[in-house]
Amino acid sequence: MTDSECSAVELWGGVECTVNRVGDHYFSQLERSGHDSRFDDLDRVAELGVRALRYPVLWERVAPDGIESANWSWSDERLARLRELGITPIVGLIHHGSGPKHTSLVDPTFAGKLADYASAVAQRYPWLECYTPVNEPLTTARFSGLYGVWYPHGRDERSFKDAMLNECRAVVLAMRAIRRVNSKAKLIQTEDLGKTYSTPALAYQADFNNEFRWLAWDLLCGRLDPRHPLWEWLTLCCGAEPRELMWFEENNCAPDIIGVNYYVTSERYLDERLGNYPECFQCGGNGRERYADIEAARCMAIPTQGITPLLREAWERYSLPLAITEAHIDSTRDDQLRWLSEIWHAARQAKAEGIDMRAVTVWALFGSFDWNCLLRECRGYYEPGAFDVRGPAPRPTAIAKLMRDLGKNRRNDHPVLSGPGWWRRPERFFCSPINVERIMEVPTTLNFSKNLAPVLITGGTGTLGRAFARLCRERGLNHHLLSRAEMDIAHERSIERALAHYQPWAIINAAGYVRVDDAEADAERCFRENTLGPALLASFCTKKKIALVTFSSDLVFDGTQSAPYVETDRTAPLNIYGVSKAEAEKRVLDSFPGALVIRTSAFFGPWDEYNFITVALRALRGGRTFLAPNDLTISPTYVPDLVNTSLDLMIDGESGIWHLSNDGAVTWASLLWRAAELARVDPRPVQACPSEQLHFIARRPAYSALRSGRSSLMPSLDDALSRYFRQCEPDVGIAGRG
Repeated sequence: MTDSECSAVELWGGVECTVNRVGDHYFSQLERSGHDSRFDDLDRVAELGVRALRYPVLWERVAPDGIESANWSWSDERLARLRELGITPIVGLIHHGSGPKHTSLVDPTFAGKLADYASAVAQRYPWLECYTPVNEPLTTARFSGLYGVWYPHGRDERSFKDAMLNECRAVVLAMRAIRRVNSKAKLIQTEDLGKTYSTPALAYQADFNNEFRWLAWDLLCGRLDPRHPLWEWLTLCCGAEPRELMWFEENNCAPDIIGVNYYVTSERYLDERLGNYPECFQCGGNGRERYADIEAARCMAIPTQGITPLLREAWERYSLPLAITEAHIDSTRDDQLRWLSEIWHAARQAKAEGIDMRAVTVWALFGSFDWNCLLRECRGYYEPGAFDVRGPAPRPTAIAKLMRDLGKNRRNDHPVLSGPGWWRRPERFFCSPINVERIMEVPTTLNFSKNLAPVLITGGTGTLGRAFARLCRERGLNHHLLSRAEMDIAHERSIERALAHYQPWAIINAAGYVRVDDAEADAERCFRENTLGPALLASFCTKKKIALVTFSSDLVFDGTQSAPYVETDRTAPLNIYGVSKAEAEKRVLDSFPGALVIRTSAFFGPWDEYNFITVALRALRGGRTFLAPNDLTISPTYVPDLVNTSLDLMIDGESGIWHLSNDGAVTWASLLWRAAELARVDPRPVQACPSEQLHFIARRPAYSALRSGRSSLMPSLDDALSRYFRQCEPDVGIAGRG
């Protein structure tokens, strides 16, 4: 394929803008991500090189009380700026919503009311040419009319039918109203497109699902007639009147572009053998029989080809231009990059095969909230996109760099792209792998190398080093965990030999002197391992352009504050260990400003039997008294969170000092009381005491809690403790949960 053919696939972007209703509560993604109040976000988007942007002019936001009282100010400002920037808006009017409170998806007047709103939009912005009046009508009708998740919380076929036909009728009428103003207006109709596989016994259900997925597009294209495979189901089971269905044949509104939304959960496998799967997947059923319904990636022995064959199917069915209108995965940064790269290559391959493939849309540029619970409540679960919005300003992630390269048809050679995503790795299974017939091998365009440049991890015998090795393995990151014999970070020749042998792209320095009290009498060794070693690594990394991550401590502070320390606060260590870490920070960043220096505190985790919580609970279960200081305030850090966040920042190319600890400031005694409560262990043997009673040799700061002034990337302490107990002690119930 030539460069010109590759460049014909455009790069688009999208802003997650769902306004979903649950009961009487509306949840706005624009407000939660902060995009609604950040005008300069549009300039950030422009820097990514996108040609078009899926963007909201949402009915519920603009005219919640009717068109007469509509407030257009936000849309006026934003659309004008997109026009100035040369970005084509693809305007959405309803995005998984049900409209203002005076209507709903099952309201017979819904379609007409949305058409009236669409007409008002077109008259105000006659220059707009691209519209998605209703995003994913089939998906929205399922969740609102069949599964009862979103308003109006229907759980039957008739409610589904009413919602589905209303939404598609609304699309037809809205486009008709828009085209009265602008005859050139185009319909980009989005829908989730996947595929269902099954056991032979459930082939009938898989066949139904694989026909059902086309329903929205079939309606708009006027393909729903008595010969359609779903006609009987719609009329007999859903109560659709033939005239309701034939209306779409008479009012054909075929999309100008078929917008394919594709997620790792879009492909499913059905199996009547419930006992072969975890309980959470045993919830499938059709009124005739129950079955497991699981992501195909989690059970099928041979991975599917992903979106590639689905694009072919859509092209063969409709012969209409295609665009991938949502490409996103909720995962670690490396797998986010791999997913986008795989989708981009699939689109280019489709173009090379003669399919009219227009674009790939990177979805949720500013991330999204709580899709892991289908937006039913505000839990605070955040998935970053091209930007991470958890800081004072949106922070570009590695996705942003990949987008800039894709948009300019440049090769992005980030080392993590050489490895397969979790959906193709052997560790992906939630059950015994299932062999499914007629599944092709992984497409040849995906060339995963086993010889990719590795990450070197020092500290082979320590808690942190082993944790990094474990999670690098889980994330498909090629790595080597090194002992001091394999690379002594305080010995130049040793570093030279290791770098020449392994040729790494990154080094994670998890080595160091950790015995705080012993350091008072062993300063020379402490400084050798904590200061000289990291400084030497930094000098090599800056010369060889190798990414470097190294760790510091909350003990660089003197504890005189009463609020958590941020990255810019002055260091003033009270002990030798703290001095060694503070000096290391300075030397590392003086030598290599691109290094990532992470300050953290008070580890606990599932793979270490000697951390404070594990040791203390062991004593409490034995009925033994356990002393815990009540005058030292710290920010405990869950090791898996620390490691995963550090890896994401490293992949993003972040540098400088970052504070990473779980959100929360507690004394050691308070931490243990909370842990005992969650573990349902009698807390009475916990004896809170002043720290002087523990006879520490080295002075500790009375207050060394941390928070980040750059971005709050770590979950709360309570969330971390809950996950810690679920992993370490799966039989322990979490107190306070129903």
